[in-house]
Amino acid sequence: MAKPQYWLIKSEPSVYAYARLETDGRTEWTGVRSFEARNNIRAMKPGDLCLYYHSNEGKAVVAVARVLTEPGPDPTAPGEDWASVEVGPLVVLNEPVTLATVKASRELKEFPLITRSRLSVASVTPEHFKLILEMSGTKLPKAR
Repeated sequence: MAKPQYWLIKSEPSVYAYARLETDGRTEWTGVRSFEARNNIRAMKPGDLCLYYHSNEGKAVVAVARVLTEPGPDPTAPGEDWASVEVGPLVVLNEPVTLATVKASRELKEFPLITRSRLSVASVTPEHFKLILEMSGTKLPKAR
């Protein structure tokens, strides 16, 4: 099995909080209207892991979600060239990692929240992904 890629996905908690993803069990990640973010969605594969960031309200990485499906057309834009994937919950971070904490970390100066702050779906390096987990005091659950 290929190693997972890592991503940062953003949602305002009042629009779709991670807690709702836990309740729903899965959701289609739709509504992305940036070509760069769309291309990132198209690069996602089942099993990839996503840092779940609450934007605007809270401004913190709060959880890890997992990509469940191959990318496909975005059903909220019929006939248009946008993409979506389904994601499911994996784990809530023990301690959210705030935007202020990310900005204060020299090791994260190239993290997408800093370098691509307006992008709603961004690629994350394995090193940055692991560092966010360490900063949050969170371990991923063992694969089943």
